[in-house]
Order: sequence, then C-alpha cells, then structure tokens
Amino acid sequence: MIDFGSKILWAIATVFIVVSSVYFSFKLRFIQFHFKEMFYNLCHKPKEKKGIGSFQVLMMTLAGRLGVGSIAGIALSIYLGGVGSIFWLWIMAIFSSVLAYAETVLGIIYKRPDGTNVYKGGPAYYLRDGLGKKSLGFIYAILILICYIGGFLGIQSNTITKSIQEIRSVNSYIIGLCIVVVTSLIIFGGVKKIAAATGKIVPVMTVAYLVFAIYIMGSNYQLLPSIFNQIVSEAFHFKSFISGFFTSFIVGIQRGIFSNEAGLGTGSIAASTTNSDNPSEQGYIQILGIYITSLLICSATAFIIMMSDYNPSLYHDVNGIEITQMAFQYHLGSVGNTFIFLSILLFAFSTILTGYYYGESALKYFTEKIKPVYLVILKIITLMVVFLGCILSSTILWQIVDVLVALLAIFNIYALIGLREDVVRELEIYKMRKNNKK
Repeated sequence: MIDFGSKILWAIATVFIVVSSVYFSFKLRFIQFHFKEMFYNLCHKPKEKKGIGSFQVLMMTLAGRLGVGSIAGIALSIYLGGVGSIFWLWIMAIFSSVLAYAETVLGIIYKRPDGTNVYKGGPAYYLRDGLGKKSLGFIYAILILICYIGGFLGIQSNTITKSIQEIRSVNSYIIGLCIVVVTSLIIFGGVKKIAAATGKIVPVMTVAYLVFAIYIMGSNYQLLPSIFNQIVSEAFHFKSFISGFFTSFIVGIQRGIFSNEAGLGTGSIAASTTNSDNPSEQGYIQILGIYITSLLICSATAFIIMMSDYNPSLYHDVNGIEITQMAFQYHLGSVGNTFIFLSILLFAFSTILTGYYYGESALKYFTEKIKPVYLVILKIITLMVVFLGCILSSTILWQIVDVLVALLAIFNIYALIGLREDVVRELEIYKMRKNNKK
C-alpha cells in the first residue's frame, strides 16, 4: 500500500518538478549557468555581522544534502533504476538547481527573527506570509516534523549502523547509544553550535571523498568512455519502456531530489538562518551547493560503483551503503572499507544535525515564542528516532521517507509558482545593484 501511494505521489511530484524547473530556467534566463556569480558571491565577504554567515549556511545545507542521499542513495538508484538513472539525475540536477535559487530567495524574503542575530524561515513561512495560505504552511511544517524527525534521521543512523556492521560485528543497540550520546551533545547547544559543527565536518569530508574518488577514477580511466556510453544508452532504453526508460527516469529524478533536496524547500530553511539581506546572493550560492552534491559527489559515487564488480543479485533489504562500501573495498581493500565508513559516519552525522534543525524550525513555526520545554521534548524524540533507526528495516524507512519527500516537493513547488514574481523581482534588484557598483 505504501509503495503504491509512493508511486502515485511521485508521478505528481515528478510533473511538478520537471515543469517548474523548465519554467524557472526560462523565466530567470538560465541563471544555473552563471558560474561567475556563484563563486563571486561565495567568496565575496561583505561587512561581517553577528550571526550565521553565508559560508556556514552553505555548509549547513550541504550537510543536509550530502551523506546518505549522495553515497548510499546513489547506490540505491543504480540498484532500483539501473545505471541509466544516473543520466536523469544529472539532467535534473542542472534544471532543478534553479528551484534551489527560487526557494532560497523566498526563504530570505519571508524570514523572521529567532532571537539575537539569528533568523528562521522556509516554505511554511512563505506559504503563510507570501501566499496567505495559513493551512498549507501548517501542513508543510507538520510534514517536515514527520519526515525529518520521524523518518529521515532514522535513515541516517540506519546507514551508520550498516556501515559499521560491514566492517565489524557490533550490536545495533550499542551503536545507537553511541550516536545518541554524540548527537545530544550538539543539538542541545542550539542552531549556532549545529552550524559550527557542520562547518567543520562537511568541507573536510567533501574534499577527502573527492580525492579518493579521483584516485580511483584515475586508476581506471580506461573504463570511463564505456561507462558514459552505458549510462546514456540505458537512460534511453525504449525497447522495454516501463522497466527501462520509465523506471530509470523516475528513479533518477526521485534519487536526485532525495540527494540534493532541490525543490523540497528544506534548503531554504537553513538558508533563512543567514544574516545576509541579499536573497539573490544566497540563491546563487545554493545553486553551487546543488552542483557540489549531484555533479561531483553523486557522480563520483556512481563511477566508483560501476568500475567495481557490482552484482545486484547479491543484495537484499538494500540500504545502498553496502553497495558503495563493497565498491570502495574492491578498489582500495581494507583502506577503502575504512574510508567509506568514516565518510558515511561523518556525512550522515552532519545530516542528522541539519535534519534536527529543520524539525526545530518547523516546530517554531507554530508559535512566535516557543517554550523551552517543547524544544527539549523535540530533542528527546529526535534521539529516540535516531536510536530506533539503528534497529529498523532499511526498506521500511526508505518507503516512508519517499512518500513524505514527494509531498514536501508538491507543497513547496506550489508555493514557488505562486510567488514567482517575487523571485523574478529579486533577481532584477540584484542586477541593478551590480550595475550601480560598476
């Protein structure tokens, strides 16, 4: 029943994502190719304000995007949809990155103060304050709480557990307790501590992961032409439309959105914490975040798996991490096994931190001044979910999250289309500012 509902919702979400991505690409004149603006805004440092800066915000959103989606999720994409799904993941990364721009712009326009020099925002706020759809904002906030606190965080801890158990036989309960202890030390410190932690973890692990990936691909460079050919040919495998093209297309979009979160609106929740008053500047930076996730980390993972002796018939109750772990071990032996374990441990852990903040932001939506006791209860529930994720089935967790992610995409893109003029206007203001500085 869950699987059938997921397919229906993803059919609707896919139409929403594809149509809105194409629409905003033309409407904003393909800003996803304005690479100079992306790097300029990332490197340009205006007068520092107290609070959370642009780089920390990027690291925070990357923490939510990298990890299970880009390492385990890509392996799952190949397992479910074949290697052709990687082609559609690339296409959607390019087109849907403009959605990350749009939702970031709206998140900053409609952000609210959340204490001293800290802000809160996201789709629930621009659904309510921008579109005037209070009920839709309420539903979106509930979905975030259920999806991230109730399911997404469980997948992270589940992946960490499977990764550890691929190396050594350790009781799931012990692993769960360790993750809970470390997580509690940070989330009880507030959003600034979360941003500081992800700001340290994400850059180091991203560079390390790419270095290992480049080494493996360089050592097997002769396989690259045939791999590219296989990806493209299987993406257009029309002979068996349903099991070939259609499956690769849907799975590619589904896993692509799950890995980079463009179109879900979650990136705008983190982006809204920034002290910047320039929405377009932050929007450009978030496009870069999509490319780092999908075109670098996800692609590197796919190539490493395809360069190994991967055999889908050897796996059951697939999380995805076991496939990636096998590939790294194939190429690098025990070193690869240890490295991918450390990668998934730190990436998934940083995702847990960002995912918790998404849940906290959703809870704060319901009241201007939340009682501290409610945040404590949310933190306790988060720790319980993280623990349960270590012992539950991967298949059940993925099915639940897939349904919720599709719903988030539908609600968010409805808001993006409804507030499209705000997005276009902010881009025009940004261009005027740039021209006046010349």
